[in-house]
Amino acid sequence: MPRCSVRLTVCPTYRQGEPVVNTSSPKVSQKVRTAIFPVAGLGTRFLPATKATPKELLPVLDKPLLQFAMDEARDAGIERMIFVSHPSKSAIERYVHHDEELCDALRSKGKHGIADRLGKDAIDPVAEQAHFVMQPTPLGLGHAVLCAVDEVLPGPVAVILPDDLIVGQKGCLREMIEAYETGVAGHMVATMEVSRDEVSAYGVLDPDGDVEGQCMTARGMVEKPEADAAPSLQAVVGRYILDASIFDDLRQQDPGLGGEIQLTDAIAKGIERVGLCGFRFSGQRFDCGSKAGMLRATLAFAGRHDEFRSILEDHASLPLAAE
Repeated sequence: MPRCSVRLTVCPTYRQGEPVVNTSSPKVSQKVRTAIFPVAGLGTRFLPATKATPKELLPVLDKPLLQFAMDEARDAGIERMIFVSHPSKSAIERYVHHDEELCDALRSKGKHGIADRLGKDAIDPVAEQAHFVMQPTPLGLGHAVLCAVDEVLPGPVAVILPDDLIVGQKGCLREMIEAYETGVAGHMVATMEVSRDEVSAYGVLDPDGDVEGQCMTARGMVEKPEADAAPSLQAVVGRYILDASIFDDLRQQDPGLGGEIQLTDAIAKGIERVGLCGFRFSGQRFDCGSKAGMLRATLAFAGRHDEFRSILEDHASLPLAAE
C-alpha cells in the first residue's frame, strides 16, 4: 500500500448537472476500501467544551470518539480514511498523526506503555492513508460526503459518524462489509430497532417485506416520521456503505432548508438503480452526540474497569456537584 498521503484540500465546488469522477461501473471492484469521516460539525450541544476541543475528540474515559471510529475502520480493512473537517478544527489533524516528539518525551520518562499506545492509535505512515478535506460551511451530511469525492478510491465507500459509538464483539462496519460484499444491494445503512415513542427522532427504513433478518431490503427511508406514520421501527444510525453512484446523485440533489444537501435524499434517488438494504448490527450503540448518550457510554465503559466499578457501585452516596 502507498505511503501515507496526508493531503489537505478544500471541498470542491461543482455546477449542478456536472458529473463527478467516481461514478458507478459494473467493472469497479465491490471491495470497500475508503471510509469518510464527516467531522466538520461545530458541536453546539457540547458548548462551551467544544469551543476549544472538537466534539470528535471528547473522550469516553480516556479514548476519544474519533479513535473508536478509526479503530472500527481499521478492523474492517479500510485502506484510506478521509476526514471532512472544518478549518477551525486543526486539533483533529494533529490528533490523527503520529507525534514523534511527544512519544520520545514519554519514553525518556520511562512511560513506554502510553507511548506505544499513542503510536498504535495514530495513522501508520506505511500502511495507511489519511486525507483531509476542508468543509468551510457545514451544508448537510450529503454535502460532507460529496466534499470527499476527489479523494476516494474506486468502488463503494463507507461513511462513519463518530457521534454514533457502536461497540460489540465484532465491529459494526466489519459486519456490514462482510454482508455487503455478498452483493445484497448497492447502498447499505445500519439500523436498530427503537420504540414507537423514539421513532420521530430518526430516519426510518421502509422495508420491502420481512424485517426479521439481519439484512432487510427496503423501498426507501422516511426522515423523522410521526410515530403513527412510521413504516417500521428500524432507525437508521451512523454507518453507511454507498455505491459510488452516490456522488452523481448528491451532485444532482437540490439543496433543502438552509441550503443543505441531505444524504438520505440522494440514497433514495438511487434505490431503483442500485438497491437499498438495512443492516441490523449486533453491537450496542451509544448516541454520543448528546450529553445523555455520552454519559451512558462513559458509565458503561467505566463498569468494565475494576478501578472505576467500586465508584459506580457507590455512586448513590456521592455528593452532587454544586451548581
